[in-house]
Amino acid sequence: MDKYKKLYDMAVEASLKSYSPYSNFSVGSAILTSDGEIFTGANIENMSFSLTVCAERTTIFKAVSEGKKDFEAIAIYGKENPCIPCGACLQVMSEFCDDDFKIILSDGMHTLKELFPNAFKYNA
Repeated sequence: MDKYKKLYDMAVEASLKSYSPYSNFSVGSAILTSDGEIFTGANIENMSFSLTVCAERTTIFKAVSEGKKDFEAIAIYGKENPCIPCGACLQVMSEFCDDDFKIILSDGMHTLKELFPNAFKYNA
């Protein structure tokens, strides 16, 4: 976990940029690419709740839009901890990450497989 302390601290800082006037539930995340680059993001709410985007997806989409698709770990911080990713976020993670992808929460490190054992996978 010490290796990922900076990543977790960046997730805490990212939560300060949350736009969450409806839930008052600020979440921040930081993702580490395999080449050492870090991207951060926060949740962004909308009055039409279904249009809200979680911090994890904001972060992953930012990284992917910059050409990054190989990830090592993500740290997530929320007002209530541990802030476990929702199913939609876990499914997005499974699109780009292996089962051993590391998810850093306030209670320690987990793997994607541990938190999302039955991810939908496309088998062409």
